[in-house]
Amino acid sequence: MFHESVTVIPSVGEKTAEQLKMLNITKVGDLLFHFPFRYDFFEVKPLSEIEHEEIATIQGEVISDCHVQFYGRKKSRMTCTIQVGVVAVKAVFFNQHFLKDKLTRGAIVTLTGKWDMHRLQITVQKWQLGEAENEKIQPIYHTRGSLTSTTIKKLISYALKAALDEIEELLPKHYLHNYKLPHRQMAIKEMHQPSSKFMLKHAKRRFIFEELFIFQLKMQWIRHKNRKHQPGLAKQFDEKILLDFQSNLPFQLTNSQQKVLEDILFDLKSPYRMNRLLQGDVGSGKTIVAAIALYANTLSGHQGALMVPTEILAEQHEKSLKQLFSNHLRVELLTSSVKGKKRNELLQDLEAGKIDILVGTHALIQNDTIFKNLGLIIIDEQHRFGVEQRKSLRDKGLNPDVLFMTATPIPRTLSITMLGDMDVSTIDEMPEGRQPVKTYWVKESIIDRVYRFIEKEVDNGHQAYIICPLIEESEKLDIQNAVDVYHQLQQELPEHIQIGLMHGRLSSQEKDEVMRQFANNEIQVLVSTTVVEVGVNVPNATVMVIYDAERFGLAQLHQLRGRVGRGDAQSYCILLADPKSETGKERMQVMTETNDGFTLSEHDLKIRGPGDFFGKKQSGLPEFKVANIIEDYRALEVARKDAVEVMKNNLLFKDPEYARLRQLIENDPIIQERVFD
Repeated sequence: MFHESVTVIPSVGEKTAEQLKMLNITKVGDLLFHFPFRYDFFEVKPLSEIEHEEIATIQGEVISDCHVQFYGRKKSRMTCTIQVGVVAVKAVFFNQHFLKDKLTRGAIVTLTGKWDMHRLQITVQKWQLGEAENEKIQPIYHTRGSLTSTTIKKLISYALKAALDEIEELLPKHYLHNYKLPHRQMAIKEMHQPSSKFMLKHAKRRFIFEELFIFQLKMQWIRHKNRKHQPGLAKQFDEKILLDFQSNLPFQLTNSQQKVLEDILFDLKSPYRMNRLLQGDVGSGKTIVAAIALYANTLSGHQGALMVPTEILAEQHEKSLKQLFSNHLRVELLTSSVKGKKRNELLQDLEAGKIDILVGTHALIQNDTIFKNLGLIIIDEQHRFGVEQRKSLRDKGLNPDVLFMTATPIPRTLSITMLGDMDVSTIDEMPEGRQPVKTYWVKESIIDRVYRFIEKEVDNGHQAYIICPLIEESEKLDIQNAVDVYHQLQQELPEHIQIGLMHGRLSSQEKDEVMRQFANNEIQVLVSTTVVEVGVNVPNATVMVIYDAERFGLAQLHQLRGRVGRGDAQSYCILLADPKSETGKERMQVMTETNDGFTLSEHDLKIRGPGDFFGKKQSGLPEFKVANIIEDYRALEVARKDAVEVMKNNLLFKDPEYARLRQLIENDPIIQERVFD
């Protein structure tokens, strides 16, 4: 019965079947896993235990006639008095005047609604004559079309009788025993027809663990498959030369940088292909770690590639790598601006193996870009490139190692969930001597003082960013825009201060030209939209002003703040905001209290939720029916640890108790999507 179409259920016709299909329910068995999204608890409480504005259930005797008032069109308000213990409670019913004849004096009623402790009043949402002993916990289901939660509840009741016996246990016995989890059949029944709060809690615990454990097994399976089918290049290099290079740097690596570098060098020497994410806060020193990794790769006789999202960033990386390696290595730049004879000569030298490190943008993945012996690929701000673009670059070499870098700190919860098939290294320590950016939250009413502060900083030889949410004026949104602010600043600031304007509608060449002028201090104040969020390094910029800051997420605000504070001078971030919501105020407060991107990312995740953290479509997050990766973080860590143990001991392949889990995982399309081709 489990695999039969829902149309075998007597009450399900063609129309109902179509509506059920919208809920991904096509078979009888699907109904069993359409879990309630919430539960209403109809546990009758004494009035003394009910908090103000709590949704609660009370029980009592009607002691007055009902009084009905009509207002508006077909709207009504009915009131009556209920004796609850020794207290007279006013019950208010909206648009339910037809109950007047049923709620007569002396009737015993059970009412559920919002409790007003000050008025001794309940605004009724649900009512029932008599005592509601058999309906303490009411499951509420997601619905579609004309389907109601009650209808779905009846269909699930049918499915429980017809197909529950066909449900097989997925988890090996020791998990049920060690974690005190109910059997799958019992847990399903409790999810739909809970016998008590205690049993419902344990049913939920069981499915939270099951969902997270299965997902983590998939991630570990992908890692296992990728290592098995994609052997890497075990690189050999003289570590003494590498240590000498490090000792000649004008600074010492932090302990965190050193640890991350050791992880990467271990991967380079390993016979397995590197698939590692290097994450670190803005200014934490990821670039020098990447440079040393590229040097080690070159010492092993292989070429390296560094792909970045913008031309100006590519130029900056090429310049800094050339300075770093001076005459040791040949570093070249390949972008769409490199054309004609120069491009042809560069590509010939690349194919001949005369270029050690190639830095570039999307130009690196063009068909005519051929490496002789590509061993290491580093992709900066990897979320800016699509899956196919990253794969195209991987295919330029024979199983090259791949290192992804990001300055967008990913909360540990998300990294465990999304990146379970990757190794993750984190630089969580800032280089010595770097001054934290001072952040202030002010209202726009003191904008004149902000302008004077900018003028003072520019007169001291520094530069400033001004960030606006929109390019041009919008009638719908009363927020500052780049064009208006640009013109306003021309009036407010002295003539000797050059002001630039940048936004997304400029061509790539126009953007690059504006950024070059700013980098060269030909422009002192740059008015821009968020296109500068990831881009050029201007150590001379000390002021970041963000208009309507409450409209940005914490991660984005932190990225913008990271554009300043890159030099020796004290830098400042000024948030112009007047948030109306508590969430907006909380974001502004948190920004002024910490410069730690990982702390901020955790706050952002709690405020916005996992789906919105990267954008629902781009997030790659699984949709769990019961588990919540924020609230169930401990279960997530346990599931990850258990999944690692299973793969490490080869249990999925040799232990019969894991046979059903293995079959479930092998047939999952996500495995095909995320295994390297």
